[in-house]
Parts: sequence; structure tokens; C-alpha cells
Amino acid sequence: MGDPIVVHAGGARIPALGLGTFRSEGGECAEIVAHALNVGYRHLDTAKMYGNEHQVGEGLKASGVPRDSVFVTTKVWWDDIADGDLQRSAEGSLKRLGIDVVDLLLIHWPNPAIPLASSIKGLCDARKRGLARHVGVSNFPVAMVREAVRLADVPLVANQCEYHPTLDQSKLRAACRSNDMAFVSYCPLGRGRDVSDPVIAEIADRHGKSPAQVILRWLVQQPGVVAIPKSASKARVEENAAIWDFELDEDDMLEIARLRRPDGRVVNPVFAPQWD
Repeated sequence: MGDPIVVHAGGARIPALGLGTFRSEGGECAEIVAHALNVGYRHLDTAKMYGNEHQVGEGLKASGVPRDSVFVTTKVWWDDIADGDLQRSAEGSLKRLGIDVVDLLLIHWPNPAIPLASSIKGLCDARKRGLARHVGVSNFPVAMVREAVRLADVPLVANQCEYHPTLDQSKLRAACRSNDMAFVSYCPLGRGRDVSDPVIAEIADRHGKSPAQVILRWLVQQPGVVAIPKSASKARVEENAAIWDFELDEDDMLEIARLRRPDGRVVNPVFAPQWD
């Protein structure tokens, strides 16, 4: 206890706690990235669609933390995932980030107008060309995960999807585990909704931790799960990083898991796939 967890998946070593950067912009983004790295984060998550890759790269450089010590993820937006377009998008991301290679390149959302075979071909080629050390997907339901793995000729190491106590993702997590993929949880706090739950507050009081710390600890204690909370607050970033000095017991874990509910999802755009 006390040491940050690393998730092993498909040959990748993914730090189980990362900094999400969705809606983090400008100088504030660069500043929060540098601060996160200086308080112990070793995983950064961005995307072309976020419009902040340049600032994430600036924060990485300003932190003084060696590039090889930081796991950097970016994502290709859903209208750029055809073979050829995907690789060009990845090249653009590298230029904006100011680095030679990302550690993980993801398809951000599936696109029914673009054959999955084309997308997976481009994704695997991006890895073979050295644009990414590892590749994976995001927002893929179970059937699509299985089909993507079948089509790929390199390991797909992660599926990044919404996951927090009020959203049951047991089927999707099982599919990821059976294919040696990490399950990367975005919106790990349910966009702040889950931290106000009285069950979590009670567990937090018992451990002398905040509700957010309890939820993040619940996530990273699950096999193969990574959490990428986003915050623009330096104090909150520090709080989110301080989850390695306590452990939830089996009863705590089950109690939190029972909070799942049918209307738990908070991210469901019109172009989303059919969820499990």
C-alpha cells in the first residue's frame, strides 16, 4: 500500500491514475498539467477534439519531468478515423503536443459511416509507423470491442469509457479483461454527482478521506481499471493524487458497487453507439 498502481494490458504499462483535460484550456491547462506532474501524476489524457494538445505539451515540457516517465494519451476524433485520415490526425497531434510519439492513441468514438475495418487498419498502421507506442479504442460497446480485436493485427490495449459508481459497466469490463485490455474510466466522479452520495460520504468519513478520493480508490482497486479525473483546481488535483495511502475493504467495494442505477449514464451524445 502506498505505491501508485500500474495496469498491465497488451504489453502496455498504464499508470492507474491520470489527469483528464477535457474542457481545460489555454495557459490554465498548461499550468494544471505541469502541477499534476509535479505532485506525482504520470499519465496525461488529451484529444484532438479538446483543442488543447499544444497546451498539454507545454505543461509537460514546463514540468521538468522526463518525457519517458509520462504516459501520454491522445485520441482521433470520429470524423477522422478512416485509414489514412487517422494517421494524418495522429501526426497532427504529435506536432501540437511537441513530442515524437504518444504512448497511447485511441479512436475517440466509433463512426457507423466509416467501416470499422478501415479504422482499425489505420490505427494499427499508426503504431507500426511509430506514431504511437500502443493503440486502443474509446466508447466501444462489447460487440464492437470484440470485432475491433478480431480485426487488429497489433494488440489493442485499452477501451476508454464512462465509468463511476452509478453506472454499471461490468459486462464491458469483463470483455476488456478477456481481451487483455485496460478499462480507462472517464467521468470517474459522474461529473461530480456521485461524490454527494451519502453511502460514499460515510465510507469517506470512516477512512478520513474525501468522497472523491474514495471513488477514485474504488476504481483503481478494480482489476485493469484506470481513472482519469479532470480538475482545473490545483488543490483538487493534489487531493485526487492522494489515494495511495489507504485501501477499501471488500465490504466498502461492494457497498459502492451497489450504487449503480439504470439512469446512471451522464455522457450520451446523439452519435453514441448502442450501449450494453
